[in-house]
Amino acid sequence: MGKVRITQVRSAINRPMRQKLTLEALGLKKLHKPKEHEATPQVLGMIEKVKHLLKVEEI
Repeated sequence: MGKVRITQVRSAINRPMRQKLTLEALGLKKLHKPKEHEATPQVLGMIEKVKHLLKVEEI
């Protein structure tokens, strides 16, 4: 499995609690602070749920 670098580029304000909790589970705390994860099916599923708030790059 490869790695992905995810960066939050849009705010979580006025988003459903599930989306806020998903961002927190991915380790994203502030805007424009990248986080690297293994590209497991679980992580890719979480990214899919909040992809409109993220920038995703494969490394």
